[in-house]
Amino acid sequence: MPDFLLEIGCEEIPARMIQQANQELQKRVHELLKNNRLEPTGEVTRAETPRRLAVLVSGIPATQPDTQEQLTGPATKVAYKDGEPTPAAHAFAKKAGVDVNKLEKVSTPKGEYLAATVLNKGRSAKEILAELLPKEINAIYWAKNMYWRANKPERFVRPVRWIVALLDGDVVPVEFGGIQAGQMSRGHRILGPRNASVAINSPTQYIEVLRNAHVMARSSEREHRIRKALDAATRTIHGARWREDAELLDTVINLTEWSAAILGSFDQQFLSLPEEVLVTVMRDHQKYFAVEDAEGKLAPHFLAVLNTDGDPSGLIRHGNERVLRARFNDARFFWDTDQKIPLTSRVEMLKAVTFQKDLGSRYSKTERVVRLVESLSAKLSKSGMQVDAAAAKQAAKLAQTDLTAELVKEFTELQGIIGGLYAKSQGLPQSVADAIYDQYKPTSMEDSAPRTLEGAVLSIADKADSIAGMFALGLVPSGSKDPFALRRQANGIVKTIAEHKLPLDLAQLMTEARAAYTGSEAEKKFTLSGDAYQQAVTGFFRERLEFYLREAQGHAYDVVNATLAVGVNDVVDALARAAAVAKVRPSADFESISTAFKRIKNILRQADESNKQVADPFDVKALNDPEEKSLAALVPDVAAKVKKLSSDNQYEAALVEISRLRPAVDAFFDKVMVMVEDEKLRANRLGLLRTLLREFSSIADFSEIVTERK
Repeated sequence: MPDFLLEIGCEEIPARMIQQANQELQKRVHELLKNNRLEPTGEVTRAETPRRLAVLVSGIPATQPDTQEQLTGPATKVAYKDGEPTPAAHAFAKKAGVDVNKLEKVSTPKGEYLAATVLNKGRSAKEILAELLPKEINAIYWAKNMYWRANKPERFVRPVRWIVALLDGDVVPVEFGGIQAGQMSRGHRILGPRNASVAINSPTQYIEVLRNAHVMARSSEREHRIRKALDAATRTIHGARWREDAELLDTVINLTEWSAAILGSFDQQFLSLPEEVLVTVMRDHQKYFAVEDAEGKLAPHFLAVLNTDGDPSGLIRHGNERVLRARFNDARFFWDTDQKIPLTSRVEMLKAVTFQKDLGSRYSKTERVVRLVESLSAKLSKSGMQVDAAAAKQAAKLAQTDLTAELVKEFTELQGIIGGLYAKSQGLPQSVADAIYDQYKPTSMEDSAPRTLEGAVLSIADKADSIAGMFALGLVPSGSKDPFALRRQANGIVKTIAEHKLPLDLAQLMTEARAAYTGSEAEKKFTLSGDAYQQAVTGFFRERLEFYLREAQGHAYDVVNATLAVGVNDVVDALARAAAVAKVRPSADFESISTAFKRIKNILRQADESNKQVADPFDVKALNDPEEKSLAALVPDVAAKVKKLSSDNQYEAALVEISRLRPAVDAFFDKVMVMVEDEKLRANRLGLLRTLLREFSSIADFSEIVTERK
């Protein structure tokens, strides 16, 4: 079976887009082959650099297998007249490609019809790939793409310059963007062959041919080379090590085709600036790795990754040092200039800073967040948590003020962080400085929550205000569209509540956040209010809590569904219930109870649909069989124990108690017929089942648990 290679060569692709786009291309190629009966016998792998996306497939059939298909034609009463085939029969035979005498008669629910068995010859893989690949290439999703040929329809992230499409040694005639596929790829712009072109004679040679042209097509190989280069450069300084940075490493991997690293230095005087400022300048603006000493303190050095073979003359190092020195001088100037106006004097300046065009200024937002922080602090204090309400309020009042600072305008990545650093520098309490510093945390599920309760309260209030305002305006995230990062902010609220174990109700939080807009100019533009608003934010936070339980906590989807079916507003409680369900789920008793609850739910639903009476409360004396009497006698005692354990948050023990009902429940369903003719008996049996469902579904909806039993 032949191997297949597809390489799309283009101008440099933005580093952040490469991996996802090539993963999509890999998936599309694989699905194209599967859907067209060309399932590969080997692996479908990928390779990518800033100038190319490539997919390699090992062992695909050269042609599709032949298939037989039965075509149905006209009814026999139409197809024959006086025993002779009519024009309808002849037309069908011609369409099917068979002699009219070879047509068959088949019986269907609609009567007897003519049929023909047709052999469909399999098409060649080369023909199918040439026809379908351009559509798959054009369908790749890009956050931003472009037209590059006048009056032509195709779009891509950057202009396509070459395409390689090979089935073993044969070129597949794929065409996209006016480029006809061939076997000529391109090496490194500087280090590769003089004419830049290299011939790929077969897919198996692809990686090695490009390596010889100074292109490492596999990102894993480039990562290994970059790590070795960074280690080697750092070893020239005694006791130093480069600061691990996974995101930056991914970026430089996707900025290079053939990598090297150089060590540069900067003046020690710049170390007087906060480390956060220095690292941001190096990392976000210059793509440099920071270097630290044996104690973990920032050293006056940096590491730059080059897309070339090295810097023997030192010219590149010297240029990078000069650029970095200028950036550091700018940062120091802005730092010194900003200190002349303390944060407390910047609050009024927020009136001139827009939060969102329909939601007013940052000053208005600050006022709302301050009120929400006061309310949340009071709730936490009432529950016994030690929160400094005064510090949280002061932090909320000053949280947005660094948006008026020159350093934040220049380095927007430091928003919040600069505010915290300025607060500390200007002698404000450490608790205030820390809360301001952490106000935007967590920025992702991998990021940490704010370190202090004051920071947690500020972070939650700020995010809740943004979500409430945007939802009330009708700017609800949909599909992949979330321009205001509301999902990320909701994830941050859930994570912060979970990690600090805060006794906060999500529904109440979002009601208060919405109420803070009452009477404002913004409220006049709101399109979502009342129950519609509440339902929208409740559903939104349910999705975010589901995401947290599955992705961050690792719970199975059915455990999450069972847990959230009971309640979604108390994050801490939901986490505890999910953990308990996951712990007892493997037991045979719990699985049996879950199966029984599915059955109970179905019986009660059918009873409701057919308007059957359900005794509530049910009458124990009206029950006849010993199995139902035994189950009814157990319910009050077990329910009391479960209620007591649940009130103490001992959910695992409560679930174990529920599981002990298994013998009685199994016996009930083995021996008792619920839907009997006797209306009174049926109503009380249904009442018993409804009581079971109500009393023992406060921790999770067991019917959501996926079980092996039928």
